Amino acid sequence: MITMPLVYIAVGLFFLAIAILSLSDKHNPRRFFNFLFWGLLAISFLAGQYLGDLGNGLLALGLVVVAVIGLGQGKPATTSPQERRESAMKRGDLLFLPALIIPAVALGGTLIAKETDWGATIIDPAQATLISLILGALIAVAVCMLWLRPPALAPLQEARRLLDAVGWAAILPQMLASLGAVFLVAGVGEQVGALFSQFIPLDTRTVAVAAYCIGMALFTIIMGNAFAAFPVMTAAVGLPFVVVALGGDPARVCAIGMLAGFCGTLMTPMAANFNVVPANLLELPDRKAALNGVIRAQIPTALPLLIANIVLMRLLAFPA
Repeated sequence: MITMPLVYIAVGLFFLAIAILSLSDKHNPRRFFNFLFWGLLAISFLAGQYLGDLGNGLLALGLVVVAVIGLGQGKPATTSPQERRESAMKRGDLLFLPALIIPAVALGGTLIAKETDWGATIIDPAQATLISLILGALIAVAVCMLWLRPPALAPLQEARRLLDAVGWAAILPQMLASLGAVFLVAGVGEQVGALFSQFIPLDTRTVAVAAYCIGMALFTIIMGNAFAAFPVMTAAVGLPFVVVALGGDPARVCAIGMLAGFCGTLMTPMAANFNVVPANLLELPDRKAALNGVIRAQIPTALPLLIANIVLMRLLAFPA
């Protein structure tokens, strides 16, 4: 059976390969820091269960220290922009096929693992979605290798090129999700819930749903990521008021609540992994102006989506 420990090993080996390739890149004057950063991340996946809470905490602090010092950007042995452009023109829309394989396998694997007996013997049903997502990525890479026939190290070199461009922000969602869990354990959710109930009458479904969705967006704007806002706002408003007190379906409430949080992601400079990435990948000279421009362009989309999520939760989250 494929379980999460096997997934952790696969991801850990990937980051270990990225670390080794980074160290061997003589074009990057800060290659040692890249090696150290991705190497520490690899250790967290490969040996995190053996390090204990203290060891993993020190490892996380090590990642922060290296990120503050700063990573460099190397020159992986990969194709040139002109070569990639010619390849895209030659193959056209078929290049989207590998990208579509990933969600298709993730959805199919989840359904098979949860709905069939034989699927449950192959994929752990408790973690079916995450495992299927990784399987989808591996299958997509295999399809690309068989179809495009690039050099053997091309997937790792291309991954390193993108990781060098994004930098430490590539793992920001995981770090912020951990921060959200810390806030939850510290009782922040209960305090936020008390403040909401003190100033907002959460005794009707419409008001409670609006408070939860808007709170998710606002807390995401502050924290920078919906993964960090989700445990706090769900413990504060989502579960006690929308689900328990008013009878909302927990799966639908949580799913749409997360989408409401993503609306806040589109409107905040704190979401570096989303809003700084376009400026970095495009190598724009004025990154601050580019970041502000990205956010301004996204706000007209984020606000209507937030309203739509409020309406959807109000209509779909409560059984007839």
